[in-house]
Amino acid sequence: MENEDHKLLQSSHTEQKDYNRKEESHGARSYNKKCPNRSFEEVPGSNGDDIILSGRSEDICDRSVINLSDQEQAVSEEFPTQMEYEDHKPTENSCEEEKDNKKEEIYEITRSKRNNTIESARSENTCNTPAMNLSTNDSEEVERSSPWMNKEFLAEVSGKIEAEVACYITAPSITLENLVCRIINDTSSLVVEDFEELVSNVISIACLDHGKLIPFPINIAIPFTARYRGNYRDIMVKVTNMNFQSSYLTPISFDGYQGNQKGTFAEVKICQLGIFCVVSCLKKETFTIPKKGLSQKLSMDSRISFYYPPETFSSPVTMQLKVQPIEPSLVSILKAKYDMYHSVVSTSPLVHIQHPSSQPFNKSVSVILPCPPNPEKKRSEDATEHGRASSATLARVTTLYFNLCNDFSCLGLSRAMSASVRKHGENLGESLKVLGYRSKEEEWVVLDDVIVRNARNGLVSFEVDEYLESFIVIRLSFAMDNTHLVHFIQALEEVIRSTMANVVLYRKKEYPNKIVVLLVLSKELNWELQSLHEEGYCGPPEPTQQFQLREGEQIHFKFSGNIFASDDGKNFGKAYRLIFHSQRKPRLELQLKEVDEFGNYSSPHYKGTAIFYKMTRETIAKNWDQPLLPDDYQDQSPLCKLSLTLPKHEKLINRPQSTKRISTDSSEALWDNLLYWLAEELSEDNASLLSLHLPIRRSTLQLVRLKCPDNLTHQIYELLCFWKKNLPRSADKQRLLSRYLRKSGRSDLSEELRFKWENKAFTWQKHWFEMDN
Repeated sequence: MENEDHKLLQSSHTEQKDYNRKEESHGARSYNKKCPNRSFEEVPGSNGDDIILSGRSEDICDRSVINLSDQEQAVSEEFPTQMEYEDHKPTENSCEEEKDNKKEEIYEITRSKRNNTIESARSENTCNTPAMNLSTNDSEEVERSSPWMNKEFLAEVSGKIEAEVACYITAPSITLENLVCRIINDTSSLVVEDFEELVSNVISIACLDHGKLIPFPINIAIPFTARYRGNYRDIMVKVTNMNFQSSYLTPISFDGYQGNQKGTFAEVKICQLGIFCVVSCLKKETFTIPKKGLSQKLSMDSRISFYYPPETFSSPVTMQLKVQPIEPSLVSILKAKYDMYHSVVSTSPLVHIQHPSSQPFNKSVSVILPCPPNPEKKRSEDATEHGRASSATLARVTTLYFNLCNDFSCLGLSRAMSASVRKHGENLGESLKVLGYRSKEEEWVVLDDVIVRNARNGLVSFEVDEYLESFIVIRLSFAMDNTHLVHFIQALEEVIRSTMANVVLYRKKEYPNKIVVLLVLSKELNWELQSLHEEGYCGPPEPTQQFQLREGEQIHFKFSGNIFASDDGKNFGKAYRLIFHSQRKPRLELQLKEVDEFGNYSSPHYKGTAIFYKMTRETIAKNWDQPLLPDDYQDQSPLCKLSLTLPKHEKLINRPQSTKRISTDSSEALWDNLLYWLAEELSEDNASLLSLHLPIRRSTLQLVRLKCPDNLTHQIYELLCFWKKNLPRSADKQRLLSRYLRKSGRSDLSEELRFKWENKAFTWQKHWFEMDN
């Protein structure tokens, strides 16, 4: 029993020290330094000392036992609800002393509590989970009734019907009952920064019972999807408080399963509640430069190396470094946009470095960076090698001829040809420039006094003797003004932070009033359009022209004209937004509707326009908690516009009283039958000629065509009804209509009309009722 208790105690101290070292290496900033390391309960001993035993839990790791000093108890009593406290790290020597001094007390207490503590300490399904300083009553309650469990939290996502898995939390069951998790993607613009890419939902974890103590740290696992990784980027969990101050946690695992859910999850230990998300950010590499110097190759790219000579700094300095690769396509975009950058051939990666600038450089630091060579020079070197091979062949032939006839002229000719070919391509006006960002001056400068040398395999080297927050090497094909170089690196920084994107607005083929609006990366546009076609969406309108967007910026849009939209089918006329994240797919499904069903009467479609505006993160931060209003964008210039049309749906139109006469007057009924009989007798050509002679406005003709687009007889009937309605009651309608028929070339119908009117002989009452029904 003594051996097992001593092993358990020593294992507890060792695990606590390893855990603290691991948490500090994960870069959790201030949170990890102030977290406790175990979940314990005070059990009074026979000699007055307190033994701290962890509570029971299920399906977690090993339990640990640790002593709590009087100072820790005082801190616990003074700050029972505070989440920040000091870390106490017992050493193995203290364990040995504790073994010698308190072996008997531990044995006695352990034997007296054998049914409760020994069984719990040996349990394989318990955990060494850290906790806050709990009171005795709360600790006993957690240990007695709160086993550790893993719970799935579901949350609703705006714009989606089904709930999504927000996260998995491993904590005591009583704690899980008091936790609530929400997905708050609307605030994603405020939690991301430059060079970061959001790859998960933004979730908020809070406790319903604010007075309830939580045994920190607890484990959370957040599902994420990262499409682009690489050596230069890393996956981190970003923790943001309510004041939007952030820190980063390195995931302890990327498990593919959580419960029955399959996917990729970033699991971390947290020491406070707040806002959490998973981001892809530039990988940070940290190393310490001792006084004796250091030669360091970066793990993210072994081609990048630094050499600090001995006595570079008067004391050890810790350096943090990030590398931003520059894609050649970005340089090509700037060269195509601005002619003054035409001489730029290539660039090295952009290096961001942090170490105390208060310490001056006693010696110069050597830096090696990759910088692709000039492709034109490479082609010329290939031609040079080909020329050298030809000259070598000529030299061998010449040597043979020299041995035969002792002729020196051929040998001289060979050397001259070889020399002339070797010089070809070496006179290119190529130069290498180093640009650095000085934090004190807050500007980019060209370091003309720094000499950059070419090395093998596209590497360059130079020495720098001052602190630069960022630096880059630019290869030029010919000389370029320093001012233009500074403008180039400023434009390059903006392009790096931005991504080219397009807005796509497609309609459902079967239901043209249903649309989908997406923000799509320009390089993925064709693939996204193909996916939309497979879902049954198509244009017009076509996608917009590409434009630049930074991570977290938003596209707000509204509808104008005779079309507006709704996301729920009830509220129309609102403004909508899409938040841009390069590794996520902002998407919004809307339902279109006409504003005025009698509008656009001269067109077979309702017409409208979707107007898009870009909102920067700075603007969003000022007004993020205010609702969107369409009038808020009146002072802004639109980013782009898309014209929309909505086909007019067929519907039963009850004829107004102006065209459908229902009267007890027998003459009115006779006229209705007469006009319908005449409409059936007239052909399309006759109707066109008749409409030219009838005193009818052009707008009336267009309205008649819209009311009866597929039935010529009904069109002619409506036209004659409009004509008859506008006549005074005293007019001789039969005589006027007969004259118009004769002018349009239908004298036969004119005579027949006169005969039927005089004899009141009509057989078309049946047709009238059929049409009416």
